[in-house]
Amino acid sequence: MEKINHIMPYMPIASFIFLRQIPIMQTLDLSDDEIIEKITKKELQMYKLEEYLGPNKAVEIRRQIVEKATNSNLADLSIEDADYSQMVNKNAENVIGFIRMPIGISGPITIHGDYASGEFYVPLATTEGALIAGINRGMKAISESNGSKVKILGNAMARAPLFEFDSITEVGEFLNWLDLNMDNVKKIANATTSHGKLRDVKPFVTGNNVWLRMSFETGDAMGMNMATVASEAASSYIEEEFPKAHLVTVSGNMCSDKKESMVNNLLGRGKTVVADAVINRKVCSEVLKTTPEQITRVNMKKNMLGNARAGSTKFSGHSANIVAAAFAATGQDIAQVVESSSCYTWAEARESGLYISVTLPSLEVGTVGGGTSLPSQKAALSIIGAAGQGETIGTNANKLAEIIAAAVLAGELNLLAAQGNRELGKAHSKLGRNIK
Repeated sequence: MEKINHIMPYMPIASFIFLRQIPIMQTLDLSDDEIIEKITKKELQMYKLEEYLGPNKAVEIRRQIVEKATNSNLADLSIEDADYSQMVNKNAENVIGFIRMPIGISGPITIHGDYASGEFYVPLATTEGALIAGINRGMKAISESNGSKVKILGNAMARAPLFEFDSITEVGEFLNWLDLNMDNVKKIANATTSHGKLRDVKPFVTGNNVWLRMSFETGDAMGMNMATVASEAASSYIEEEFPKAHLVTVSGNMCSDKKESMVNNLLGRGKTVVADAVINRKVCSEVLKTTPEQITRVNMKKNMLGNARAGSTKFSGHSANIVAAAFAATGQDIAQVVESSSCYTWAEARESGLYISVTLPSLEVGTVGGGTSLPSQKAALSIIGAAGQGETIGTNANKLAEIIAAAVLAGELNLLAAQGNRELGKAHSKLGRNIK
């Protein structure tokens, strides 16, 4: 076997993005110890182990290499009950196993949505004690007050290619050209996907730079890769047909992915979802141990004034807690918790009780693709009846979004009650501490 020189001990992540399939498995007539020695001497590339050994054996050998190189014991890093061939070029590279994480259930919560209607148990993966218990109390209060109404007001995944021009003169010419050729741009983008559709292109100009914020329907997929491929095709067409336009990057951060941004809060990204409920006074008193007036006061002073004074773009208490736990359980892109947890929590004391709502401008979720196809995450999605593609395209992803929004509402409601009652520290002392 020919030795490979100048080997990096790892493979840059970017080089994996558009890999298609594993090459046909090659024969490697070496013992495990000989393979480990060649990897250690950098005569063989670790990331190519799948080619030589197959995915499952590659994971075993890679674990031994890491244990030897780092003098560590990976026995508690899960490896059992997994077919790693399902993950190659899909979910992770240089895999050595799984992290075990507790997953709990919250609910049931009564939801009146266009896609989620009825009582639902919600799977949440977290290591924070008291979180699920708190959400449960919020769900109980909501369900005993006729449930939560949920609406999806917007639904489009965005990608924003950035083009540069010589001067503002060319920018003006380009914007005119774009208006006249928008149908062709959409046709080129839509040809790249069977389930996606370019709905809107919104230009943003700064000097000689133009961002085209392209918004796509993406069916049951979260759709980031779908939007990227379609945007690249559209951008290539633009460069060919309007040579004065030079593509700088397919993602110019006006999208805006994995970052807090006002553009997402104002225009939406993924799904814009609102969930609300009216908690009657008896439930406020008996379940939440407080009053509508107290919750309204805490929300105004904490979530509105406090976040404004801090310069936050989020006006909620802990929406990220619920979104992160739901994302981890159901195989969503964890980094997108950043923008997906953007939330406006609103409360009003009424004669009948407490009106409370949460507005999530950019909840980015899917039920196909990414981590949603992994066995554990697929099982979690099955709990809410939203695993895989819906009978009508897009319905399962919308159902998941409505359920997460209702869970966020429950979490926000409970936190406001707990902080108004000075219960937060007591709850965490009882359920969230493991230090003796």
